Amino acid sequence: MHMKNVTIYSTPTCSYCRAAKEFFDENKITYTEYNVASDVEKRSEMIEKSGQMGVPVIAVNDELVVGFDKDKLSELLGL
Repeated sequence: MHMKNVTIYSTPTCSYCRAAKEFFDENKITYTEYNVASDVEKRSEMIEKSGQMGVPVIAVNDELVVGFDKDKLSELLGL
């Protein structure tokens, strides 16, 4: 299986972030998480990449998904 580079920009209180991480765990997807509530540098990076403040912002390789879009993520991850 081809490894995808998955990054999630999230906050501890975001229910959609939690849902996305559960989805990754259920599907054995390895991901890197950045807490943009406390990591100002990563928050700036997220806003720069996505043009918006809302979380989660999920990067799969070079594709950005804003919010927890299960169908889009499944497609990008080949699930």
